[in-house]
Amino acid sequence: MKLMFASDIHGSLPATERVLELFAKSGAQWLVILGDVLNHGPRNALPEGYAPAQVADLLNTQAGRIIAVRGNCDSEVDQMLLHFPMTAPWQQILMENQRLFLTHGHLFGPENLPALNAGDVLVYGHTHLPVAEKRGEVYHFNPGSVSIPKGGFKASYGILDNNVLRVIALNDQSIIAQMTINP
Repeated sequence: MKLMFASDIHGSLPATERVLELFAKSGAQWLVILGDVLNHGPRNALPEGYAPAQVADLLNTQAGRIIAVRGNCDSEVDQMLLHFPMTAPWQQILMENQRLFLTHGHLFGPENLPALNAGDVLVYGHTHLPVAEKRGEVYHFNPGSVSIPKGGFKASYGILDNNVLRVIALNDQSIIAQMTINP
């Protein structure tokens, strides 16, 4: 299974256009959105091309191929614009020998792990910082932010393909981080 991950869109129309362009080319079956879809939040500056209603319209074109979780900047009002469910605080994707635990990162995250088994993958956003590493028995993966990167990193997204998780720069496609997960 090939998956694409995007987090912390924060209503940026140019970032959404780029994500959907890359998703169309990726061959991924699902676009996993890790929260903070339409709103920028009180701690963030407005992202480039802030247009939440247009972002919703664009994402709705792929509604049947999106798996999403709620971020700390998402609300029930946002769900009214989106044609895919995005109010669950977490989701799981079950693979043959492990699971991907999908969350935004503000409820569950590296400092507050859910109950996971050895070899499971915690997939989260929220920090806007890319991560691809094994910590103890659990893999941690954060694709960074597609709209408001932090820590000197480039805007980025993630791909899971053939048991390799990669964080990839949104614009120049350079690899920021990667790891192989054991099936």
